[in-house]
Amino acid sequence: MLVLAFDTATPAVTAALHDGDRVLAESTTVDARRHGELLVPTIEKVLAEARVRLRDVTAIVAGTGPGPYTGLRVGLMTAQGLGTAIGLAEVYGVCTLDALAYGTRRDEPFLVVTDARRKELFWARYDDARTRAEGPYVDKPADIPRGGLPVAGADLYPEVLGAAVAPPYPLAGFLAALAAERIAAGQPLDEPRPIYLRRPDAVEPKAPKKVTDREPRRTRERA
Repeated sequence: MLVLAFDTATPAVTAALHDGDRVLAESTTVDARRHGELLVPTIEKVLAEARVRLRDVTAIVAGTGPGPYTGLRVGLMTAQGLGTAIGLAEVYGVCTLDALAYGTRRDEPFLVVTDARRKELFWARYDDARTRAEGPYVDKPADIPRGGLPVAGADLYPEVLGAAVAPPYPLAGFLAALAAERIAAGQPLDEPRPIYLRRPDAVEPKAPKKVTDREPRRTRERA
């Protein structure tokens, strides 16, 4: 088993390679504005460090979000393109929040949050590191029903949610390990479809107003 996993649903552009037992290589750069520029070089770096050729990869897994539209699309479209290039029958998806939760290694209930911008957070509730109990949702920080549970992920709005526990981002090593575990157990993985939870910021422009050729009527001057 050679699982190539990457995620672009948060400011972290992250990729990793897993052989079914351990992470062979991992690389992460935090830059919210350069997902498209950084992802492929990051994947190439990981493959080079592990001394693995892309065509030897047996599974490709991308984080499906929730996340901002542009960054999320970069990861999912790259996954589809690489899968087609090496002839994989399927490319898989894993909820980004699941990968972050897996990285906590917690065995009691907690929340996971990531930045949704617009002063909102994406969040989900977990019974333990492997079991999502509720979500994902997008809400204002004050509207998230914390219930006293610890929060993992983005360390935002501590005055409302308290200080976040590690990890701050869904590192691809967690994503790859979780995917490898599910594959080995025969558990189904998601399709690589984005979880947006809301419409993208960009909208299609409205049709221009019609312009008539007729001149506006003028009041006839009196002689």
